[in-house]
Amino acid sequence: MTFGRTRAPLSLVEPNGWAQPEAKMSPSSTKDFRVAIVGGGVCGVVCAIALQQTGIQSDIFEAASRYGEVGAGLGIGPNAVRILRKLDLMAALSKEAEPTSARPFKFVFGTGETGLCFEAPVDENDLSLAMHRASFLDVLVASIDPALTRTHFNKRCTSVSESTSTRPRLTLHFADGTTHETDLVLGADGVKSTVRSFVVGEDSPQKNATFTNTVVYRGLVRMNRVKDMGVEIKVDDSGSVVWMGNDRCLTMFPVRNDTLLSVSSVVTDYSVPMGQNAPPPGQPWVLPASQDELLDNFKGWRDEPMAVLKCLQEPTKWFLHGMYPPLNSYVKGQVALIGDAAHAMLPFLGAGAGQGIEDAYVIARLLSQPQTNISNLEAVLKAYSLVRVPRASDVALRSKRCRDIFEGHGPSGPSSQGRSADAKGMWEAVWHHDLDADVEVAFEWLREQKTWT
Repeated sequence: MTFGRTRAPLSLVEPNGWAQPEAKMSPSSTKDFRVAIVGGGVCGVVCAIALQQTGIQSDIFEAASRYGEVGAGLGIGPNAVRILRKLDLMAALSKEAEPTSARPFKFVFGTGETGLCFEAPVDENDLSLAMHRASFLDVLVASIDPALTRTHFNKRCTSVSESTSTRPRLTLHFADGTTHETDLVLGADGVKSTVRSFVVGEDSPQKNATFTNTVVYRGLVRMNRVKDMGVEIKVDDSGSVVWMGNDRCLTMFPVRNDTLLSVSSVVTDYSVPMGQNAPPPGQPWVLPASQDELLDNFKGWRDEPMAVLKCLQEPTKWFLHGMYPPLNSYVKGQVALIGDAAHAMLPFLGAGAGQGIEDAYVIARLLSQPQTNISNLEAVLKAYSLVRVPRASDVALRSKRCRDIFEGHGPSGPSSQGRSADAKGMWEAVWHHDLDADVEVAFEWLREQKTWT
């Protein structure tokens, strides 16, 4: 079996000239199993939409009182855009943010050397999307069909239990004392996943995400204010800009049709192993921060990046956690993890949301096949894990390497030449992966196991 062939074959060209991959979701016959999705974020909602488009009903259980996302800008790379096209979501998303050819990533030094360090190559055929995270989710939610997807709010899942009295049945337990029985659980409950504990075991150290020793000060700034501050690099023309330093970096990219700038100021402690100096138990992973604290962390940086930071008056401070080391499996029995619950990763490739969208697509393709039924769900979920673990783990580790490169800790050192060499090929491997080839590998494995004929 071969994983990770490059770009899927492109054949269908739409009126706007963008090539679209051939495979689309196929209709499903009536299924004899019930699906529960824990978590109503981007990944959970995309998964529900993918399932409903094949006729599969699902229940979404969301802890909050309504749909909503916390965060600022969200970058969707070409690999995820291709899936959103297959799910017929791009037309609605385009009303909020016009898809564009993938913009170049410019890398410059925040201290020391001046001028462009290197520029990540882009393919003019690659389509990307940059949006405010909450706006992205709002568009997705509008595509939910209540006849096929039922949403239950104020349902914080506290545990999952299993019964085999008649046939394997799963029970979701909620903080309000209620329960829900189902045949299949998809844990899309994020980096602090409760469902993960069921999959890896209560005693496993991997039931909780690891503090990555990285904090990020985030916020949105109006583009016209940045221009008024005289920032040298025209971020509205160049796409993402990464200012690199030692143990620090500053990334920015435009959202909301170039009217806002999403700013992330990153500080990492490399003096101790990953996981040490974690926030104390019970402390939120997102806190308000002062502008003085932010500016103090970047003291001595050049005028241009400091001008951007001075526009960020009320930043939020994020303690970044991730699944490091990556999980070896995303499934146990008839329970599967998707999105950050499975592979929460550092954000330095802008690929975390895209990997969750890939999960949703693969699992919907598998569940919608006519031969998938209640008797073989465990095997079908194993096939999902078989193809998704190596792919998402590779992206997660690449993202960590990108952080190290941007902050001067790459294998070739902190020089301009070293960082440029280390970053070569990072994005292409993420953007041009052939996901439909992975689906075919999963299909082949199920036939080899005689799960399917």
